[in-house]
Amino acid sequence: MAFDTTSIDHAPGQPAVAAPARERVRLMLLISSLERGGAERQVVELMRQIDRTRFDPLVCTLSDVAPLAEFLPDPANDLLVLPKHWKFDATTVTRLAREIRRRRIDVLHAFLFDAELTARLARLLARTPVVVASERNADYRRSWLHWLGQKLTRGLFDHMIANSNAGKRFNMRTLGLPDERISVIHNGVDVERFTPSDKLEARHALGLPESGMVVGMIAAFKRQKNHGDFFRMARQVLNRHPHTWFLCVGEPLRDNQQGADDYHRQMRELVHRLGIADRCIFAGARDDMPEVYNACDLTVLSSQREGTPNVLLESMACGVPIVATDVADNAAVAPHEQCGFIVPLGDVEELSRRVVALLSDHEHRAALGAAARAWVTHEFSTAALARKTEQVYLRLLEEKQTK
Repeated sequence: MAFDTTSIDHAPGQPAVAAPARERVRLMLLISSLERGGAERQVVELMRQIDRTRFDPLVCTLSDVAPLAEFLPDPANDLLVLPKHWKFDATTVTRLAREIRRRRIDVLHAFLFDAELTARLARLLARTPVVVASERNADYRRSWLHWLGQKLTRGLFDHMIANSNAGKRFNMRTLGLPDERISVIHNGVDVERFTPSDKLEARHALGLPESGMVVGMIAAFKRQKNHGDFFRMARQVLNRHPHTWFLCVGEPLRDNQQGADDYHRQMRELVHRLGIADRCIFAGARDDMPEVYNACDLTVLSSQREGTPNVLLESMACGVPIVATDVADNAAVAPHEQCGFIVPLGDVEELSRRVVALLSDHEHRAALGAAARAWVTHEFSTAALARKTEQVYLRLLEEKQTK
């Protein structure tokens, strides 16, 4: 790497002597798109918090679908788009390699499968010093194509960052990666943006009714999010609290990925069969997420699998308690009875019981919300996310340079 100069100690009466100091590390964060998703939001947060005195960061996406780009510190200069022209567009690899060489990238950190594979293959052409992989989920079933791609390219990255211990164990088990090749860094939340605010004002901003309680579920419509249990819970809760509203924020994945459009239609049909359509609000995708959380009295995440869910962190940062399934690292991220409640996966009765308990006790709900805000602020800030990630990058670079 090149060096600039800073002064160091010198003998009295002698001119200052310039000492070498590292040039900023040239970092590229490669991701499939900047759609409204968990991994995408974490990339944006990392860009907002990265130490720019030490790093020269750039986001590169393989799609021009980028609604989150506006949240980058400098969208005009922070984003490079190398769109795939079709699903198996091999030119993406060569175009990425060309940009890596031209920009002299030191660290390439990839997120999500097609970006991961592209990054690893581009390394063969660009000889990127450090390539970092990611795991944003856990305990899922890989398609044969994804499994083969991961197996064939696992020697083409240096290190993996998982956002949960469950994700780390999953890759050790399924890909045979050793413990020392995976770091765990949980997601972070911007506690300045996601902060408690007036509930009635938030409801006005969203066009929600002032009266009644609001239980939110913020999740893309994909099967792993398990909206069915949320709606079955809603049916039971309405028997005790008939004036409750159930707010769903999220939309299906683009282009019916993972059968998301089919799943969304099935969930709509389920709502009608349960007879709760008049109490459910489908708000689609939203950019005003702090208002969404603050409009809720509590939020629910009924997922079958996760990594570190951003929605738990964001809800808690807004002082809104949670009820979530006991999957992945949820119990570590949102300790049971400290920030809300963790319930067994698939136990709709327990899910309903905990939601009813929170709706029935304003003081307990408020106390859990305040504790959740304090917990997240201390443990899961985006500044902490950036510092921990920077340390991994610098350690990997140092190891490369000493070999």
